[in-house]
Amino acid sequence: MWYNNILETIGNTPLVKLNAITKDVKATVLAKIETTNPGNSIKDRMAVKMIEDAERDGRLKPGGTIIEGTSGNTGMGLAIAAVIKGYKCIFTTTDKQSKEKVDALRAFGAEVIVCPTNVEPEDPRSYYSVSTRLEREVPNSWKPNQYDNLSNTRAHYEQTGPEIWEQTGGKITHLVVGVGTGGTISGAGKYLKEKNPNIKVWGIDTYGSVFKKYKETGEFDKNEIYPYITEGIGEDFLPKNVDFDVIDRFEKVTDKDAALMTREIARKEGIFAGNSAGSAVAGLLQLKNELREEDLVVIIFHDHGSRYMAKMYNEDWLRERGFLTDEKLTAKSILNRRERQDIITIDCEKSVLEAINTIKSLNISQIPVTQQGMIIGKLTESDILNSVLENPGLKSGSVKEIMTASFPFIDINTSVDKISSIINKDNMAVLVEDEEGKIEIITQYDIINAISA
Repeated sequence: MWYNNILETIGNTPLVKLNAITKDVKATVLAKIETTNPGNSIKDRMAVKMIEDAERDGRLKPGGTIIEGTSGNTGMGLAIAAVIKGYKCIFTTTDKQSKEKVDALRAFGAEVIVCPTNVEPEDPRSYYSVSTRLEREVPNSWKPNQYDNLSNTRAHYEQTGPEIWEQTGGKITHLVVGVGTGGTISGAGKYLKEKNPNIKVWGIDTYGSVFKKYKETGEFDKNEIYPYITEGIGEDFLPKNVDFDVIDRFEKVTDKDAALMTREIARKEGIFAGNSAGSAVAGLLQLKNELREEDLVVIIFHDHGSRYMAKMYNEDWLRERGFLTDEKLTAKSILNRRERQDIITIDCEKSVLEAINTIKSLNISQIPVTQQGMIIGKLTESDILNSVLENPGLKSGSVKEIMTASFPFIDINTSVDKISSIINKDNMAVLVEDEEGKIEIITQYDIINAISA
């Protein structure tokens, strides 16, 4: 048996029992692994559904351009379908999204425009507004609008919900889903509740999103809105696809808990899933005392971990945000393992001869260069040697004539591995601002001392 094209492989994703990570949960917990879809996410389902519905009613015409605001996964599904069906794609996304997601969209020939995250949805710079403007400007274009396009919900009512019901033999008692556009939880939840009204549908939200408070109070509170790191869930507005009548409750999960749980899923279950899966599992564990042994829980694992390699699966990224506090050597621990020392600098207006004398008298090999107290460059022994050999008269010239680019600045939580990779023949040291706001320099010698301490 074979498929006529890649779109026919969407759906029928496996249910996998979670074991180690849910050992303290009384219920049986199953993960719906949506990463087996061709675009590695659940969004393939609704992307094709939105396109096919638009083709049927004439909103999307042959040779047209699909324009959408997307965090990456919907764009991937739309881009794959566009390749098969012969459409162009222009996507807007936010600067919060991982580089891998943007690169993946471009790999399928899509044009991607990155917009700022921290603006209101109605701001002309937001990725919602930019996509709307482009739809008006680009001839023969169509905007799916995944947030308010109810084909999104219908896709999961027609596909995801029935699959879960059949795969669990109708025994499912709880559906746990991270809520972004709302299509997955609303569509699958509606179908499952029609089969069994006693099934509980739990939505996972994030701090900085409006969903939980709106569900509980009916109030849209703008004070709930602030920037957050978690990708794929939460919103600062109310998409039409979020059916609050279907969702029994919302549970909020912090950025830190979501990020660390994402990694735990890979390490304890061998499942390489994305950030929203981490949120969903963390949210379930927060609610574990409400579950019984006879319960059967299904959690949606929305997308693949490969889209988060520079974020949740990058230890330096986690340390920079204070999410990891393990014992691995960092810039902070290197500084703590040596005696505190004042950084030696030289003003850019000083003469090269003064710099030579400073380096010789202090027995150092490099020195940061400042201008009005700000570090703007560096001077090393090799910089001086090369310049003076070429032009001996430069000894009486100013430091700024021969200085080179400044040592790189790093975060206080940067790991020793990352620091070592930065230090090389061109950058013999790095600069770091300590917790008191004081600039410190870390050299290869400091790393060696810290490692051997």
